Amino acid sequence: MIIVTGGAGFIGSNIVRALNDAGEDRVLIVDHLGTSEKWKNLADLRFLDYEHKDEFLAKVERGAFDHDVRAVFHMGACSSTTELNADYLMANNYAYSRRLAQRFGQKDGLRFIYASSAATYGDGSEGYSDSHDAVPKLRPLNMYGYSKQLFDLWALRTGFIDHAVGIKYFNVFGPNEYHKADMRSVAIRAYFQVKKTGGVRLFKSYRPEFAHGEQKRDFIYVKDAVRITLHFLEHPECNGLFNAGTGAPRTFRDLVAAVFTALGKEPSIEFIDMPEGLEKRYQYYTCAETAKLRAAGFVDGCSPLEDAVRDYVQNYLEKDPRGEAALETN
Repeated sequence: MIIVTGGAGFIGSNIVRALNDAGEDRVLIVDHLGTSEKWKNLADLRFLDYEHKDEFLAKVERGAFDHDVRAVFHMGACSSTTELNADYLMANNYAYSRRLAQRFGQKDGLRFIYASSAATYGDGSEGYSDSHDAVPKLRPLNMYGYSKQLFDLWALRTGFIDHAVGIKYFNVFGPNEYHKADMRSVAIRAYFQVKKTGGVRLFKSYRPEFAHGEQKRDFIYVKDAVRITLHFLEHPECNGLFNAGTGAPRTFRDLVAAVFTALGKEPSIEFIDMPEGLEKRYQYYTCAETAKLRAAGFVDGCSPLEDAVRDYVQNYLEKDPRGEAALETN
């Protein structure tokens, strides 16, 4: 059996989809559905069962999953970079992850792959190296990033990372992110804006070295992020922290231009002021260092931005009935 925490979420549900496509349906999905519509991400997936995250953890600590588990993909977390409840993030992101790792880390032959985040890199002043030596120097800009940083530090300090994989996902976009509200990617937000108003609004730049719309991110399609993740399932000899990014950052102008092109429209972009205070916490540039990932055998590369956006828009956003419903609230 394979366990996927956060299995109804964005990256988690895409991992389950890829497992299904590979013929694997012995999957236990763990999540907290609440009142959101992320349950719809499960509708066309094949899996053995669903467990609420709290009930699952209690069962884990009673030894209910001590046998017959091949791998744990621990993707479950609060991923909101604007969440201000530090106690909640410490309990949900850090302590929960530590308790799972302490239990499953004792199992020989069990693969444990967890979601870290590029948010641990903060403003990028310490670079974007996934070297273990770099981790203690990083200073995240928000509490979400800090909760992920704490677990990375724990994994390093205890030696857990020597037989597990932590993946630092960069700016992931793609199918099944409808439920993420304010944390949805710029790609899907741009799509909704174009469909509703014919244009897109982007934040102005407040640094002279970056023109408006020329701020850069390492955008990675979720299908590529999942391929990277599953690579480590098949390569148990590779352990440690790894970046999941393209290594080729692109501008926000490039991203939204790709959305317009996928919809057969000419770009129309308006630049607006950032909310007060955001300019002090805003990342103008991110870029994954990928040498370590390539050395671990992932040499296929990632989809070009324009190809990924076209696939997302034309084969998912334009065809998914959730898109029409979401347009009314965006």
